[in-house]
Amino acid sequence: MIIFKTVQSIGKVLSKLILENKKIGFVPTMGALHNGHLSLIEQSKKQADITVCSIFVNPTQFNDQTDFQKYPVTIEHDILLLEEAGCDVLFLPSVHEMYPQGTALKQPYDLGFLETLLEGKYRPGHFQGVCQVVHRLLSIVKPQVLFLGQKDYQQCMVISKMIELEALPVELILGPTHRENSGLAMSSRNMRLSDEGKQKAVAIFNSMQYIKEHITQEDVEALQKKSIDQLLKAGFDSVDYIAICNAHTLAPIHTYQPGKKLVVLVAAFIEGVRLIDNLMIN
Repeated sequence: MIIFKTVQSIGKVLSKLILENKKIGFVPTMGALHNGHLSLIEQSKKQADITVCSIFVNPTQFNDQTDFQKYPVTIEHDILLLEEAGCDVLFLPSVHEMYPQGTALKQPYDLGFLETLLEGKYRPGHFQGVCQVVHRLLSIVKPQVLFLGQKDYQQCMVISKMIELEALPVELILGPTHRENSGLAMSSRNMRLSDEGKQKAVAIFNSMQYIKEHITQEDVEALQKKSIDQLLKAGFDSVDYIAICNAHTLAPIHTYQPGKKLVVLVAAFIEGVRLIDNLMIN
């Protein structure tokens, strides 16, 4: 695996590969890698000639600077995992390298309804920062295929919208959420939880499973309220939302709609760590 830290050095090599008609697959990450990330590397290796991973903790998508400062950084371990997974190229830029003219948003992205609810509502400006960094990374790496994990369901929809808005020549492929045996979604933020906290956090998966099993029998709003109560009783500090939505638009539903593809999305705090998750429910 070759490691690049500058836009110029990685651009020189990737431009040559593109001229050789090599298909480039790209997996952008913020590090603290786990099996979910590695499964995306595996997908890319199957579908592309060259697999590029980036590790960059992007300051513009954190509306809470404390959260940014506490984000886990495990670069040496990440490099070892990527080498073992057969990743070809790692891009490891600094903030200055990514934003040589400063981090201020140069161009707002017209994300519409997607930016007004769920993560957009509770983390204002977050998705603008996500689009800013992904757009910048895509302009540097120039992949034909982009691989993202479905755990960040709304973020995947936002990036898909940004690709459409900017008419970028890249195919977006989503990988399934990877879970611990307990059902807890694998996440870099799990590193900040105690063993007891991880055990309690399984309540998110259990609450989503309960909704999936009872969606045809119980009132939607009552199900959401019951699930919030379940999380608080399990030891969560607070719950931003448990929402049952149309899987294609994220519009909230108020009554069960047979035949419609639905998704339940959750964001909640435990031990001061904000966890998100989602589950397709029909």
